[in-house]
Amino acid sequence: MHKSLSILTPSIFFIILAWTIPSGLHAQEHPDTTNIPMPELGPNDTIPVPAIIHQNEWIPGNYLEWFFVSASYPKHLLKKKNEWTRLRNAIYVTYPYARKAGAIMNEMNAKLATMKNEKKRKSYIKSREKELKKEFADPLTNLSVYQGRVLMKLINRQTGNNCYDISKEYKGGFTARFWQTLAYVFGSNLKQPYNSSTTEREMEMIVLEVERMYM
Repeated sequence: MHKSLSILTPSIFFIILAWTIPSGLHAQEHPDTTNIPMPELGPNDTIPVPAIIHQNEWIPGNYLEWFFVSASYPKHLLKKKNEWTRLRNAIYVTYPYARKAGAIMNEMNAKLATMKNEKKRKSYIKSREKELKKEFADPLTNLSVYQGRVLMKLINRQTGNNCYDISKEYKGGFTARFWQTLAYVFGSNLKQPYNSSTTEREMEMIVLEVERMYM
């Protein structure tokens, strides 16, 4: 950089320099200028400019204003973005239900494992079934088919069993087959799988995001 690009006078130079350096910078970002010589002024150096120190030399420099560039999404990325947003919204809606239902079902399974009397098992299941219906019946009727499918996957994640197996365990094979048939009518499936490392990898990423809210 030519010396003629320096400033008019030392006093004006430091006024300009103070104006260009943000006030929030830490002390270590203000270098010691004691031993850095000022630029030699030429006869045409009449325009003051901001300056910075580079390799122990004053050179003209300034900070550019922020600017933002936007562009339309490519169609394939827009489709992916919409799918991700739909899935994320569904998980945010259904995860609280899956978390609570999973806790109840896991508690039921632990209790049933200690009960040998079939009559007592049925009585216990019936009492907890009423609790589940009271807790979830009304909210779940407002879910879309897509949200219901996501909920079934999340229940599988929370319990380790799909909804068909859970229904079969609690109510018997006939009831499970009935609900499975009904689910097919509405475009869903009680046997929703959950594999966090393959098919449900994206779901797992979002679920982990949501779970941090409960820590």
